[in-house]
Amino acid sequence: MSQPEPGGSDIAALAKGGRTNFLGFLLRLAARLPFLFVAGRYYGAEALGRFAYAILIVEFAAQLATLGLKRGLAEQLSATDKPHVCVVWDAMLVAFLASAVGTIALFAFPQAMFPNSPINGVEWLLPLIVFAVAGSDVALAALAYRRNIGATVTARAIVEPWTISIAAALLFFTLSSRDGLIIAYVLSMVAALVASLVPLIRSYGLPRGWRPEPGALWWMARRNTPLAAADAIEWGSRRIDIAILGLFFSPAIVGVYYVAQQVASLPQKLKTSFDPILGPVITQRLAEGDKAAVARQVRQVGFWIIAAQASIALALGICAEAVLGLVGADFLKGVGILAFLLAAEVVAATAAVSEAALVYIARHRNLLISTCTILVQAALSFAFVLGSHELLLSRGAEVPLRDNILAATGPAIALMLALGVASIVKARLLGRLLGAPVSGWRWTLVWAAAAAAVVGYLATLVPEWGELIVGIPAVLVTFFVIIWYRGFTDEDRMLFRLKKGEEPSLPPSI
Repeated sequence: MSQPEPGGSDIAALAKGGRTNFLGFLLRLAARLPFLFVAGRYYGAEALGRFAYAILIVEFAAQLATLGLKRGLAEQLSATDKPHVCVVWDAMLVAFLASAVGTIALFAFPQAMFPNSPINGVEWLLPLIVFAVAGSDVALAALAYRRNIGATVTARAIVEPWTISIAAALLFFTLSSRDGLIIAYVLSMVAALVASLVPLIRSYGLPRGWRPEPGALWWMARRNTPLAAADAIEWGSRRIDIAILGLFFSPAIVGVYYVAQQVASLPQKLKTSFDPILGPVITQRLAEGDKAAVARQVRQVGFWIIAAQASIALALGICAEAVLGLVGADFLKGVGILAFLLAAEVVAATAAVSEAALVYIARHRNLLISTCTILVQAALSFAFVLGSHELLLSRGAEVPLRDNILAATGPAIALMLALGVASIVKARLLGRLLGAPVSGWRWTLVWAAAAAAVVGYLATLVPEWGELIVGIPAVLVTFFVIIWYRGFTDEDRMLFRLKKGEEPSLPPSI
């Protein structure tokens, strides 16, 4: 190997995080499908759609309550002389106070969660879970600053999804088929909070001698406003489609879209789980003024994420009927939606990784681009929904809009187009600011995708159980074998074989 370049240890840490996160993805996939199976088969599309809309509003409140600390906390810890345990608990207190505001707002206007149906049973207590969601996010961000990505995998890929899957099944048969999904969600978020706080206390310790400083807390909240807005917009770009669907379509159609979205969001978890480890690495190099190292980090992680997301999108997209059929026959109508949502995740990879650096060096311009992206997405969604319905009416179709699955595909197409444009704009901006290329694209991805598509087509010729058990793994293996031997450089492969004490070097710019 060539001599190590500066920042090689950072890339090694990112590679380690990548290996851990891919394991987390497999665990999350294994846990997510049972939940979708239980929710689809037992509760049905209508109940699932109602659940999806309520959770959308609660998680939006929790996203705002973190005040950008999921990424901003790394910057705070990198630039302070204050004991880190005190900074972390300052952040937890800020999130707690913001969660209280969000919870009170939802208690005052519960119709925001259930706009088209009455509130039943324990559903009026749902806003309390905002505290758990926001607190867990901040705790995991603090752990990631110390490069403990395993805690995120445990909380988000094991504890949370398995808790909701098991609880949803048990509650349907023992307590309530009406409130079961909501109660299962609450239990999973509480379990994830516990799984986040235990390693946090082990790593940082208890806040002995900690005294909250109102002035510092206010400064922290103001400082993170652009980050909070960018995070909320990025989060909203993946949820605004559900919000728009809720305005036009029946809960059953929303439920079909939600299942497709949950399957498609699995590749996205690979990127979002990189955020906690990528943020601290970037902030540390920026503090040293090493822009070239930041460009290398973004370029390298961008390639890993594009490759991983493309392979997963191919596997799930080609075998879409088998995957959705597992949830229930009513959900097969969502195959087209799933295809566009999976494509959206692939084209969004470059924008997402570029944003990991832009939020620190051009936060206001990044916020402006993100705002324009979500506005374009919303406008295109309305245009596609209404336009496709009018087109069907002009051809004699008499399907009402609320039951028109073709029109419901519009928001998925809008998301793909808007995120594609955002990727181009953000990568160009970041490359100009860093003075180095940041794109993770390599042409081997095309050849790997073509070979995997052939294998996937052959997999569709066997029964559905064969597609799930053999087809999906075969597509993934084919893609990664080609990437490993034709797409990875020797340095790439060495990064994933490093032993303790070895130092990596980086592949050249591509």
